[in-house]
Amino acid sequence: MLKGKKWLSVLFAGLLVFALAACSNGEDSGGGSGNANELTFWAPFSGPDGPKMKEIVEEYNKSQDKYEVTLQIVPQSEYYKTVDLAVNGEKNMPDFLIMHGDQILTYANKDVLKSLDDIVGDKIQKDAYHPKGWENATVDGTLYGVPLDIHPLMFYWNKDLFEKAGLDPNKPPKNREEFLEYAQKLTNKDEQQWGFVVPTLWPQQFIFPTIVNQNGGRLLENGELQYTSEPVVEALQFERDLIEKYEVSPANVQQDGEVTLFLQGKNAMHLNGPWMMNQWEDSGINYGVAPVPQLGTEQQAVFANSHNFVIPKAVDDKKVDGITNFLNYVSENGMAWAESGQAPAAKATYESEEFQKLKQQPEVAKQFDNAVFSPKVENWGQISDPLYNAVNEVLLGQKEAKEALEEAQKQAQQYLK
Repeated sequence: MLKGKKWLSVLFAGLLVFALAACSNGEDSGGGSGNANELTFWAPFSGPDGPKMKEIVEEYNKSQDKYEVTLQIVPQSEYYKTVDLAVNGEKNMPDFLIMHGDQILTYANKDVLKSLDDIVGDKIQKDAYHPKGWENATVDGTLYGVPLDIHPLMFYWNKDLFEKAGLDPNKPPKNREEFLEYAQKLTNKDEQQWGFVVPTLWPQQFIFPTIVNQNGGRLLENGELQYTSEPVVEALQFERDLIEKYEVSPANVQQDGEVTLFLQGKNAMHLNGPWMMNQWEDSGINYGVAPVPQLGTEQQAVFANSHNFVIPKAVDDKKVDGITNFLNYVSENGMAWAESGQAPAAKATYESEEFQKLKQQPEVAKQFDNAVFSPKVENWGQISDPLYNAVNEVLLGQKEAKEALEEAQKQAQQYLK
């Protein structure tokens, strides 16, 4: 029986390696060569951003003849499962990889990430990056990642619909009052046109905490869940009011329904991430992009995540020189990454004249100072699942805000260590 299990495990691992190799057009699936100058790199950029990272790697390899970086693209949907296989010894670990900021604490606590404190100030310069990117790669004062970018929620609007409604197409709303005024002017039920289509699922994981933080609230504070606090309840009630009270959104919007309506010219204002830029560009819609309006009641804030380069703890120290050489190259040559719609966290890129000439990316960087991230607590995914189930139920009109949030807090409490 034991032999059978072992055989199945080997077969599964072999099939996974084969599948990943196929996804990467035959490139090496990683595993960390013994040669200190040969570096394997994993990234989850399986969308339009993938070719841009591949371009960076290829240009780096051409720029010098000492190190050779091999990029392995792993589909986002399978990425952390694949990382976990490597952590558990069922797959060879790469020499370095991309990790989202909200995942770093979990893997740091598993003791599988190398502390980068020793290379800061010597090989990596802290002041070369925006401090918020640095913050999201740090756990209890220890640096575990070098930031590639910061990706906050963004505000998009249809300029043609603004003009049709008598609004200045180059002046997006700045606050809740203007947002509501615009949304009502942009809504025409007879034509099935809406001011702002409220999503009931993704990307509420970016929208909802943005409004909560703009209300001066937190989802977790001093180790205690705050799901039933006034700022959280008010944020959820505001979103429901957009559907029921102000009637600027249709009810019962399904996954990506708001995106479809935006592309069809039936959704005038839209909140989503900078990763949507290529889809908007390809569609040919006349859109604008800006920082998120202050939809909350207290302050400006925007929820964000980040991509970071991390190094597994087991990687030979001899490889760190090559890895940091590549990271420094990326920090100074980030325009290819910016062209994917993202805003690199390296000042050499986001402060450059070339970067400032782009349409969306400077608007992304404007929000860096106001960025807020997921609470630094283990199992945040499990802890927040009941919350977003509650958000969904309330926006579908199935429960009242306070009732749903009280239930969510009770359910989430069991996952809070």
